[in-house]
Amino acid sequence: MEPMQPILETRGLCKRFGFVEAVKNVDWQIYPGQVTALLGDNGAGKSTLIKLISGAYQADAGEIWVRGQQARIKGPVDAFNLGIAPVYQNLELVENRNVMLNMFLGNELTHGPLGIFLDKKRMADQSSQVLQDIHSRIPDVRVPVAKLSGGQRQVVAVGRALVRGGDIIILDEPTAALGVEQTREVLRLIETLRANGKTVILISHNLSQVLEVADWISVMFHGEMVGTRAKDQVSRADVVSMIMGTKADDLAMA
Repeated sequence: MEPMQPILETRGLCKRFGFVEAVKNVDWQIYPGQVTALLGDNGAGKSTLIKLISGAYQADAGEIWVRGQQARIKGPVDAFNLGIAPVYQNLELVENRNVMLNMFLGNELTHGPLGIFLDKKRMADQSSQVLQDIHSRIPDVRVPVAKLSGGQRQVVAVGRALVRGGDIIILDEPTAALGVEQTREVLRLIETLRANGKTVILISHNLSQVLEVADWISVMFHGEMVGTRAKDQVSRADVVSMIMGTKADDLAMA
């Protein structure tokens, strides 16, 4: 059997802000149809790495490869065109707009002369289908986002990423500040995305949730990638040691 090839890969990726090396020579592989959790303490470089991949920042050195080809990501649009869809912690939803319009925000479908009319029926049909595919409990795509729970809002933000053609979904602390049931809803969503063949990068501080849904666990420390391990080949203690800065190779030799 041929080894699985990464859908997304960074090679020697570097980013400096003044005298601070936020990302240092990071080699990282993300595999298709799987959930990779990215862990690390505050300031470890997680957010900077994700912003490099999603086009919000430009690397000082290194390469990004997508589906076996070197990618030229000069901005968020380039990343979206490659199927890389970040869902940031603030979700960037418009409270007084409904689910459908939020899912097509900035990408609205139109019809009529010169395309000046919103094609609400087509947007409603497509957004309803996306939500059905991910087993959403949102009853109507015409309900205002302001009336949704935190878990449902996360679903809308992910739905928007899927509407835009996202195949590599980046979730930034998706369960932060959510209650127990809302957290369960988001974890079910992650599992559904994987079951539907999507690739998920999960940034989280919650180790219990990571161990529940992730296939791979990657850890950063002071801008470096400490290591990546398959979830079933690493213990909670190992992950904690990595977060504190112990190299994964050192753990393997211990």
